[in-house]
Parts: sequence; C-alpha cells; structure tokens
Amino acid sequence: MANIIVQVLKYIIIVVMAAYTFSCFSIFTRSYEDEEKRVLVRQDVLLFILQICAFVSMFLAAEDIRILFIYAALAVVTLGIILLYNLIYPTVSRLVINNMCLLITAGMIMITRLSYDDASPYNMAVKQLIFVVLGIVFGLVVPVLIRKLTFLDKWTYIYAAVGGAALLAVALFAPKSGGANLGFTIGGLSIQPSEFVKILFVFYVAASLNKSREFKNIVITTAVAAAHVLILVLSTDLGAALIFFVVYLVMLYTATRQPLYAAAGLVAGAGAAVVGYHLFAHIKVRVEAWQDPIATYSGSGYQVAQSLFAIGTGSWFGTGLFQGQPDSIPVAETDFIFSAITEEMGVIYALCLILVCVSCYVMFLNIAMELHNRFYKLVALGLGTCYIFQVFLQIGGVTKFIPSTGMTLPFVSYGGSSMLSTMIMFGIIQGLYIVREDEEEKLEKERGSGDGLGRRTPRKAAKSGPHFEEVPKQRPRRKQRARAK
Repeated sequence: MANIIVQVLKYIIIVVMAAYTFSCFSIFTRSYEDEEKRVLVRQDVLLFILQICAFVSMFLAAEDIRILFIYAALAVVTLGIILLYNLIYPTVSRLVINNMCLLITAGMIMITRLSYDDASPYNMAVKQLIFVVLGIVFGLVVPVLIRKLTFLDKWTYIYAAVGGAALLAVALFAPKSGGANLGFTIGGLSIQPSEFVKILFVFYVAASLNKSREFKNIVITTAVAAAHVLILVLSTDLGAALIFFVVYLVMLYTATRQPLYAAAGLVAGAGAAVVGYHLFAHIKVRVEAWQDPIATYSGSGYQVAQSLFAIGTGSWFGTGLFQGQPDSIPVAETDFIFSAITEEMGVIYALCLILVCVSCYVMFLNIAMELHNRFYKLVALGLGTCYIFQVFLQIGGVTKFIPSTGMTLPFVSYGGSSMLSTMIMFGIIQGLYIVREDEEEKLEKERGSGDGLGRRTPRKAAKSGPHFEEVPKQRPRRKQRARAK
C-alpha cells in the first residue's frame, strides 16, 4: 500500500511543480492587481502542497520519523520567510519571494534524501536549514540598507580593494580542494570568499561605470576586473573566474553600448581559455572528461558519466524519492544536485526548476529596466547576470553541455557560503525593488504638483492609471509589471 501511495505522490509532485511554474509566467499577463494577488496566493498553496507530498513520500519510503521533523521545520521557516518579508517590506516582489522559497524547498527535499545515506543521517539537512535561517536574517536586513545608504555608488575602490584582497588571500593561503583554492575552514565550517566577492565585484563595476564611461576610466575598470579574474584563475577556481568575466562583459556593454568592447572581450576570453588549457592540467582533465566521459570512466570521466546515467534513469517522471541511486554520483549534494533531482523527480520536474530560475532572472531584468538611477540599474543587471549564469554553468556541466566547473545551484545545492551569498543577492534585489517604488512615488508627486509655473497639472495629463479622477473598481496595473509582483 505504501508503495502505491509513494508512486501516486510522485505524479502529484510533478503536477504541482508544473502548475507553480506556469503561474510564474502567467502572472505577467494579469491586468489587475487583485488578479495577481490570487495567483501569488495560489503559488503559496502549491508550495506547501509540494512540501508535504515530498516529505510524506520520503517518510513512507524510509519509515523514519525524523523526516517529518525536518518537514515541520522547513514548513515553519518557509511560512516565516513569506510573512516576515510581507510584514517588514509590504512593497517587495512577492514573486521573487515565492520563487526563493520554492528553490529552497527543492534543495531541502533532495538534501534530506541524500542525507539518509550519510553516517549521521540528516545532519546535512539540518545544517542546510540553519544556513537558510542565517541567510534570511541577512536577507531581511539588506533591503533597508540599500534604501537608506544613498552613498553606495561612492565606494568604488573600496569594493575593489576588499574583494581583491579576499581573493588574493584565498589564492595564497587557502588549502587545495578538488584541485582548486576555494576557501578556508573555520570551526568546522567552510567559507568560500568568492561567493561574496562576486557581489562586491558587481558593485565596483557599477560604481565605476556610473562615475564615468570615458575610455580612460574603462581601461582602469577593465584592468581591475581582469585582476580579479586572473587571481581566480591562479586559484584554479575557473567557474568563478568565468562568472566574473561574463558579468563584467555584460555590464560593460550595457553601460557603453559599444559592440567593439564586447567583441574585444570575447576575443580576449577565447584566447585566455586556450592559454589556460595549455597551462593548467586541471583544465585538461575536465575537458577530457567532458569530451568523452565513458572513455575516461575509471578516472576523470566517472563523475560526469554517473551524472548522465542518473539523468537517463530518471526519464520524464523520475524513479521516485528513495527509489533511485543518486548517492552514487560524487558530490551529488553540491556540484551535481541537479542530476540527483532529475533521477528521482524526473526531467519534467527538473525543467520546471530551470524555468523557475529563469522567471527570477526575468524579474531581475524587469527591475533593472525600470530603475532610473544608473548605478542601481547596473547593480540589478549585474546580480541578475551573475545568478542566471551560475545556474547555466551548474546545469550545463552536469548535462555535459559544457565542461564541469564545480559551481553550485543557487538555493538548491548544499553549502553555507552559497546560501548566504544568494540570500544577500536576493535581498539587494528586493532593496532595489523598493527603491524603484520610491522613484515611482516621487515621480507621481512631481506630476501632481504642477507644471513648474505655479499651475496645477490636470489629472488627465498623468499617464498612471491610479491617478485618474475616475478610478475603476479594479485598479489596473501600471506599465511597470514589476510593481504588482
């Protein structure tokens, strides 16, 4: 009987995930705020249904009561995130909050599943939940700092100095881990500075390009950015180096609109990749594993091959929780968690997970386009690019689309540094969303205050629907789609 229930729950989970994903994009087509609110509430309901179905399925399969305790803790934390954000910041993007909770839930489900095969079951799941709580503390503080600290665009070289010093310390003093200098272990906890430096890097580039877009300043900014990338390459942290490079290229092109800069950056990046391949044995090993993982199955290709076997085994609907062997994939809880998810939850579920990440990126771009402050606009664009490109590197590596770079899947993979840095990143985005609301409110007041000659501007001159004399019963949404989210 329990096996039948587990199989039924497997399909319910897929349907719920598909419904949630559909709502992420359908919300952009809603014309009224109360319609959007209904969609957002429906997302919350689907989120909690997904949690209870997944954890009940694992409980029935493993018959371990501790799974239900983890479920209860996750449900409380999720509810706390939703309520606290909406109580403290009523104007934040609820779509981003819901997506954040969905990704955390997807990660906790698979980490709980993988924890069962450890020597101390569920220790990893409990630690991840603690990381989530710590991350929320930072995530709730950051928006108010973004709103209040109006001088963040003045700290150009402070961002560069702090970030560069942190990366240099890792390159010189951090022990090797997986062939790269990644971070330090303090009190049993691993800290990976590059996860936090990428945020400082975005702020540095945004501040520098906001200050001046003259050729001289662009040369200086490029040199500092190249120094960050070079230090990461020397640490053989190639995934992070690639993220820094792509983020800088996107921000530079957006700020200058000069195709020549983008073309020069791509040529330089291609040349650096060739040089790096011949200089570092670590890169050659990963490229060989990517080219033919089966031929190198007994060595470097084992990880990628196991990942592909897991994805193939899962097929469209997955084997079901505790019905597969995701623990046979090395570091499945971090670098290859997407493969583990695909094996037991199915390709449909995994595709929905990708689309949820894409919907987050769409909201980031939406916020960036609607901000009037150029510095904040570049920050939103840089953080959004950083987020989605990391998603691409992780999923592309485990599916053999690109060589594996050892990147984590934000919010989903196990890891304290990744969780905290992504929480801070999303907190900054929420802060920028609030700044956008403030900008819009200021513009509305200016429109309503007159035409600058002491005469009142007629109401009908305002383009914003809520300020018309005759307001419809259902207030239509503004052009700025992000406001209603």
